[in-house]
Order: sequence, then C-alpha cells, then structure tokens
Amino acid sequence: MYVNENMSMQPEGYTAKRNIKDSVFTKMFREQKYLLKLYQALHPEDTETTADDIKTITLEPVFVNDLTNDLGFEVKGKLFILVEAQSNMTVNIIVRSFMYLARTYQEHFEETGKDLYGTKPVEIPESELYVVYTGNKKIDKDIITLSEEFFKGKETAVEVRVNVITERNGRGIISQFITFSKVVDDLIKKYGRTAETVAKAIYICKNEDILKEFLEEHEKEVHDIMIILFDQEKAREIHENSIKMESEAKGIVKGRAEGREEGREEGKEDVAIEMLKGNVEPTLISRFTQLSLERINELKSLLSNTLQPVND
Repeated sequence: MYVNENMSMQPEGYTAKRNIKDSVFTKMFREQKYLLKLYQALHPEDTETTADDIKTITLEPVFVNDLTNDLGFEVKGKLFILVEAQSNMTVNIIVRSFMYLARTYQEHFEETGKDLYGTKPVEIPESELYVVYTGNKKIDKDIITLSEEFFKGKETAVEVRVNVITERNGRGIISQFITFSKVVDDLIKKYGRTAETVAKAIYICKNEDILKEFLEEHEKEVHDIMIILFDQEKAREIHENSIKMESEAKGIVKGRAEGREEGREEGKEDVAIEMLKGNVEPTLISRFTQLSLERINELKSLLSNTLQPVND
C-alpha cells in the first residue's frame, strides 16, 4: 500500500532509533501552526482559537531524573492539554499522565503566584489528557480511567481520565501522524531499522499527502536529526552488547572456578579413600585432607559396603 520502490539507497551502517516516531511527534508540535492543527483536531467545534492563543507548557528537564512528557499546551489560559504518543499501549500511561498534570499545575501556580493557603478559591485551568496510540493492537476504549484500570471501578480520592486516540477515531493532523507511524512500521518489517527505511517513509508520506507540509519544510533537518538518533541507537546497542558479553564472560569464569573447586573436592576424597583402605584414623585423614569427619565417615561407610563380600 505504502511502499514505492523507486528510491535510492541511503548510507549503510545506521540503525534507526526505536522511538523515532515520538521524536517526529515532539519536533512537529513545537511549532505553533502545527500545535494549532493538533488542537483543532481535538476540538473541531472551536473555530475561533488562533495560534497566538496557544502556549506550550511541555515539561522541560532541569535534572536527569526530572519528569518530562511528550507535549503539553495551554489554550487561552483556561485549558491544559497534555498529549503522549505511544507505540506500545500500557495502562500505566494513566499514572504517568497524572504525574505530568500534577507537575504542570505546580509550575502554573508557582508562575502565577496563586495563594493556595488563602480562603478564596484560586482559578484553575481545566485539563484534558490524551494518548495517541500508533501500534497495531486493537484498542476498543476511547477513554481509560484510573479507577477502572487500577481499582476495579472503586471510587478513590483521585480520578484520572485519559482519552485514547487511535487509527479508528483520529482526525486531522493526528490521523496523519498515526498513518505516518504505520508507514514506518510497514517499511521496518520489509527493510529493517535503517536509514533507507526512514528515507522511504519520508518520500512516501510526502507523495501521499501525509504530514506533507511538515516534511517538505523540515526534510533536511529531520534527516540530520534522524542520523544523530541512529548513532545514539548504535551506541546503545554496543553498550548493551558489551554488558552482555561481560556478563557471559563472568559466567564462564565463575563456572570454571566452580569446576576447579569441585575437582579439588573430588581429589581430596580420592586421597581419603586410599587412606581409609590403609586403615588410617579418620581424624588424621580429616587433618590431612581438610575434609569433615562427617564426610570421611560417609566415605568409610560407602567403602565398607563396596568391599563387603556377596553371599551366594
């Protein structure tokens, strides 16, 4: 359906990063005009909001372990919308979205100087949470909730509702992004995670009017970013292989050490058996071989049973 064979080969030796679709997602919606298109896909009934009415509030990391989400934006100061792009669906996105939203509200209150200890209710923007699912698993639910997925429907102090957007119910630029992801997935199955795959995906999507404007405006930049991502993925794979090889080597060394230890024990027991045959006292044998008296007596009993004559 999507594959066009009239493509030149790209440089070999690159492996595409597995979250490349998410990288395209976050890059595209840093721009106001595409952010507006996203909002219009979520709220087609609102024909008055402009790009100037939208402010990006995506969480930015300050420290290594800080919370970071894919996309967050504020509409007219009255609505927070947080969107995550996922190729593997998990209900844990509900918990993560809740954490992103809590952090977003915290930053909002700090920036606006709201008095949360005062007696007058502070103004709080409404919020909407979305997950854009690009995988192949069939998802029937349009909404997933904290209570249903984690507490069997029981009401708790907190409820979280995440809207699920799939190929089935996506609109506008969101639908195009999901289709772009499907194109990439189809090509990965045929060509693997290579630069050629990405080049083909860009070519096909431009020709089939899938994120065409964005890809035409940023093709070289997107290509350069992807190459950097390839190198990062290669470094990650090398690191993982290095850890695996080191672990295997340690296993081999440990196995050999254990084998040598077993051999030493067997050698001691052979000596002990010969000394028992010579009627040497068990205490002396223990002192000489470092075997326990209990083990020497076990060997003595085994030796006695082996040497016992068989009655006809």
